[in-house]
Amino acid sequence: MTVAPSDPPLDPAIRDFLFDSGLVHDTAFAAVPLTGGVASDIWHITEGDRSFVVKRALPRLRVAQVWEAPVSRNASEVEWMLEAGRIVPDAVPQVLAHDAARGAFAMTYLAPADHPVWKTELMDGRIDSAFAGRVGGLVAAIHAGTAGRADVAARFANDETFHALRLEPYLEATATRHPDLSDRLFALSRSVLATKKALVHGDVSPKNILVGPQGPVLLDAECAWYGDPCFDLAFCLNHLLLKCVWAPSHRARYVERFAALVAAYRERVDWEPVADLETRTAALLPALLLARIDGKSPVEYITAESEKARVRSFARRHVAAPPPGLVDLAHAWLEEFAAHD
Repeated sequence: MTVAPSDPPLDPAIRDFLFDSGLVHDTAFAAVPLTGGVASDIWHITEGDRSFVVKRALPRLRVAQVWEAPVSRNASEVEWMLEAGRIVPDAVPQVLAHDAARGAFAMTYLAPADHPVWKTELMDGRIDSAFAGRVGGLVAAIHAGTAGRADVAARFANDETFHALRLEPYLEATATRHPDLSDRLFALSRSVLATKKALVHGDVSPKNILVGPQGPVLLDAECAWYGDPCFDLAFCLNHLLLKCVWAPSHRARYVERFAALVAAYRERVDWEPVADLETRTAALLPALLLARIDGKSPVEYITAESEKARVRSFARRHVAAPPPGLVDLAHAWLEEFAAHD
């Protein structure tokens, strides 16, 4: 057996998974670590003309603060990909092999040349309104296809993992920095956890969305959980607002794409009154804005203290007094930042 050297070295558990699953054979293969994730080791494996990705969950995430989560989330991610693939087959990678004991799985490799990352596209000014709408429609399709299904709810009863990966590091950790909003933030956390309506991805972020030839492709479903679909909507919309801070010249276009995503999502909501879901989303979104400044996972592109203070001030006001709707919040955000230009 000959294995091409890698830097850092390939984890022996991943190497054993590759051979035991039959993904590689007794010939040379190359293993290159992929960067950008904080929750898993991810490797691009090449053997001959075959190329794929292996992912293994970490028990402690790579962030400044202590952030731990069960590695069983790896199996839930595989299950999410299989379930979502039955609803939107072109929108998820294909699972090639899975080893729950080792906490590792392999999936198809989608090359950046024809599957660029949406975050990069947004930050480079390629802000396609139609694509934003397709993202909203895709997320809603998965929610609609799993809403009210007891079998899916039973398979994704991952309250502990979702709390560890999303509610504690975002809402509850932020509450410790803002004690006057603590009751409100903890109430939001409890409300999200108690709402059981559909299969939630949990990390619908532009960094986890590829711009594929057939449309959006969703990655990184480690937080998969049966719960409140408003979390996925709010989590994604949050990033579109925060990009306004990073690239103020594109601010109006980001807000237009925000509205396009919301409109496309709303069209697919058939599991509950749209107004009820939007009310919950509009209450959660300001809390997530605040969390990306003062929680355990602050966004890396907002570094100036003056910008952090502006986001913090806006978010605090709207956590305390949530807006009536999502577009109302986006327009208030646009006006807030325009006033300081």
